[in-house]
Amino acid sequence: MYDVDGRERIHELDAVRGFALCGILVVDIWQITDMTATVASGEDMVPLRHWLSVLAEGRFFPLFAFLFGLSFAMFLDSAAERSARPRLVLARRLIALGVLGLIHQLFQPGEALLPYAVVGLVILLPASALPRWLILTGGLVGTAGVALTLSGGLALVPGVFLLGVAADRFGLVDDLHDRTWQIVAVFAVALPAAVVAAVWQWRTPYLELWTSSIEPIAGLLGALTYLTGLLLVLRTGFGEVLAEILEPMGRMALTNYVSATALILLAEGRLHLGGTTRYAALLGLAAGIVLLQAFVSYLWLSWFRYGPLEWVWRCVTWWRIVPLGAEGMASMGLSRR
Repeated sequence: MYDVDGRERIHELDAVRGFALCGILVVDIWQITDMTATVASGEDMVPLRHWLSVLAEGRFFPLFAFLFGLSFAMFLDSAAERSARPRLVLARRLIALGVLGLIHQLFQPGEALLPYAVVGLVILLPASALPRWLILTGGLVGTAGVALTLSGGLALVPGVFLLGVAADRFGLVDDLHDRTWQIVAVFAVALPAAVVAAVWQWRTPYLELWTSSIEPIAGLLGALTYLTGLLLVLRTGFGEVLAEILEPMGRMALTNYVSATALILLAEGRLHLGGTTRYAALLGLAAGIVLLQAFVSYLWLSWFRYGPLEWVWRCVTWWRIVPLGAEGMASMGLSRR
């Protein structure tokens, strides 16, 4: 979703972003189509929905938010090298995202772009001038505090955003490939904690989840496990193949996120998932959309530097036409990748 001028792309994070898109898609389908979550009694969840909730709900959204905060900080740093008023450039970028989100809200009321833009303008822009330790403290307190008291959701966004900014300010991603053992250590702690929390969430009655903090806690631990686990997998031979699929999707995350809504609405006209418990069909639809977007993203980025919406967003950000195709890249000394 966020290409950063002036800094080398971190391809592992593009793959993580693509992975997060896949998980968000599953949750978006049942939210957009308004599928039924419970069996006839209304107290117990549909078994497959229960599994999907434990594996996906609340796990991928924090990943997406963390990467947004990280990209925000990276973009601000690079904008400072190209403009005398980098915060004005970033404010224009966030306003453009908010306008797109406002339109997207008409089709997906629970979408993330508009809240991201608002939080970016209200919290991230002012916070970016603070010392890094204060940003980290705010992120930790905001994330943990919300998870323990407000049951998560969009309320987690400010804290997780700040953690993303802190990750950049402390240089955690500048040498990401050399941090294998640190990632292993975090994964070794996060995995058992995530499993315990997931079991706890599984055993909590559906109606109690609305007033319990277990869902956001389990979601955050799951997100951390997915993040570190995927970063380790990407260092293997299988991970190199997986990255070829996920990376292009992550580089076109804005286009894929918005177009997924259109694809879901089009499919719903034929599948009629609303009000049903046909979660197997949901998985089939999700798999079809992922395969289509992976193919289109790979093909598109073979010829163009940015996705369609990413390009428009960049043009508005810099208030000029940005080179899109191979010719523009060649003149800038850049590869197609």
